[in-house]
Amino acid sequence: KRVGFRFSRAVCLCAACGGMAAAEVVEVLAGVEQQQQGDGLHSVRVHKDLELEFDLGNAAAFDTNAPNAGEFRRNPETFLRSLARGNTQLLVNAMWALPVERLPEAVVAKLPEGTTRIPREKPVPKRRPPTRWEEFAKLKGIRKKKKTNLVWDKEQNDWRRRWGYKRVNDPTKEWVIEVPESADPNEDQFAKRATAKKERVAKNELNRLRNIARSQKIKVPTLGITPASQPSKSELSKAIHVAKTSTASVGKFQAKLPKEKELRNKAKKRKFQPLIGDFSAEKQNQLELLKVMAGKKPKLDLTRAVNRQLREDDQEQAAKRKKVGPKGKKGHKKQNQKDGKGQRRKPANKKGRGK
Repeated sequence: KRVGFRFSRAVCLCAACGGMAAAEVVEVLAGVEQQQQGDGLHSVRVHKDLELEFDLGNAAAFDTNAPNAGEFRRNPETFLRSLARGNTQLLVNAMWALPVERLPEAVVAKLPEGTTRIPREKPVPKRRPPTRWEEFAKLKGIRKKKKTNLVWDKEQNDWRRRWGYKRVNDPTKEWVIEVPESADPNEDQFAKRATAKKERVAKNELNRLRNIARSQKIKVPTLGITPASQPSKSELSKAIHVAKTSTASVGKFQAKLPKEKELRNKAKKRKFQPLIGDFSAEKQNQLELLKVMAGKKPKLDLTRAVNRQLREDDQEQAAKRKKVGPKGKKGHKKQNQKDGKGQRRKPANKKGRGK
């Protein structure tokens, strides 16, 4: 960010006496202030009890000093003007303290980044990505030459615009066109020129849309829309098929190429029964449908039925075993073991003690 300043009387005097001593500069400033007071001008020095908070990046200053209520009641407009003038003077003084750069037309100061977040209704606009031509021009070092908008027209002896309405050498205003030797003498050259212009406009619009798609990282389809530089065999066959089926007869009367193959994964066309004529086929289809709906009986799966019966028998036998209690000594011993009685003793070692 840069901001320009206009030299005031005090600043010019300070710049002129850049090589003077500090005492001489103070004397010059004091003399300037006295002269300004005599002329009725305000001083560049403003006294504040509390220093202002500056946000030079946004060219803003915040005054936290308490206002004088008595002066505001007596003359509010004069008080507000004086307060605004003093704060603005302090802001300009702070800007002059920044590093400055001298240009031919003015002196500018480089502002730092702003510290105050200013609310905005919409997000900050993103930088537009370069087009293919801009990237090519940057790579080759091509610079855009600025041309004047007006060009001298020798035929009209007047200044005309380079482009647009009432431009110089407007071909649409010609009432006669020379027919080239290689062209058909019966061809309408005016219609040919209009068609060429429409094609150029369409091409420019297509390039614009392709630049937008490329900047948004969207893949542009090449089939039937944009020509590819090196189309593959499948893309060519699809393009031929689309061109044939785009006629009014949907390609029914289009002749085939000598070695043309049918398109794979082609959708099959549905066939419908005729609305007039013989209805015997429709009658037969309806009768078969009614026969299937009326004779619907559940089918019996023998394997599944046998497996289910065997599973149920096993479950019944397991339930009977649980109901029957334990019998004999073995059952009594098992029951005592569960209750904590009749525990087995460890067998003694026959070879020796403690081994």
